[in-house]
Amino acid sequence: MTTMAQTMTRLTAPGGVPREELREEPPEEPRAVPGEDDVARESEMRRHELAAFLRSRRERITPEQVGLPRGRRRRTPGLRREEVAQLSAVGVTWYTWLEQARDIQVSVQVLDALARTLQLDVGERAHLFRLAMATDPTPDARCASITPALLEMLRQLEPLPAAIQNSRYDILAYNRTYGRLLCDLDAVPPEDRNCMLLITTNDQWRSSIVQLDETMRLMAGKFRAAMANHLAEPAWKALLKRLRTESAEFCEAWERHEVVGAVSKTKEFDNAYVGRLRLIHTNLWLGPASGPYMVTYTPADDESRIRVQRLHESTVALEGTP
Repeated sequence: MTTMAQTMTRLTAPGGVPREELREEPPEEPRAVPGEDDVARESEMRRHELAAFLRSRRERITPEQVGLPRGRRRRTPGLRREEVAQLSAVGVTWYTWLEQARDIQVSVQVLDALARTLQLDVGERAHLFRLAMATDPTPDARCASITPALLEMLRQLEPLPAAIQNSRYDILAYNRTYGRLLCDLDAVPPEDRNCMLLITTNDQWRSSIVQLDETMRLMAGKFRAAMANHLAEPAWKALLKRLRTESAEFCEAWERHEVVGAVSKTKEFDNAYVGRLRLIHTNLWLGPASGPYMVTYTPADDESRIRVQRLHESTVALEGTP
């Protein structure tokens, strides 16, 4: 019996006893996998769409918006390619290739830098990462763990300041009192609502912390301990790179290689609206220790209790809602 792939050949073994041996025919030529051309076309379309999107966002940003002089001979609308590359800390040639839809790899760190340089809003940022087929390292404002019940709990805790964070120090949700505790948190872009970033880059947040150096050191130690379980994750690596790039103070604290566990303690803040506050910090875990948790601050003395109430009343008055 003969098939396309093989034939049976009758041979004679020693002693004249016939035997059969399987002889393989030459293999057939490999066939193209269906859909390969479609995948290649989709990838090319994505690259061209990404290139066009970057150009359009670059051309709408004026030099003045990023602190650059306009100059007299500027013909390009918006920013030049080399200016975007410089502000994003990437090579000019590499960024040019990106706008030319070349087939190159784009890291999440570079996408994050480009999104900040081009001042993309939440929707535009999400579109950028989708076109690049990458995962955004910043927290999602619609985090699945933030349920309506948890948001209601935050509101019911007022006037006590309370927020929900994750182990990376991303602030996922907060009530009105917390939103005015260390800075005007509503004015901070969602992608920058991270306690490590705020303590290193936000002047109002920094000025509100009474023991800034010690707090920075302790937070760096907690961040290092938490990161041990996330060393290969892009979001953690992107945040660490940004912190080390933007803050010499963080670098100094980070190089200590200290590791600190979660502890409850009394903290002091110089609030911009009501003055000195002494508050007891407590973490309420919503799941496993590596997951999100609720941060609460309760007054440590009568004066702080009065001032927390006053802070809450001022935030309610600003919003005009009970």
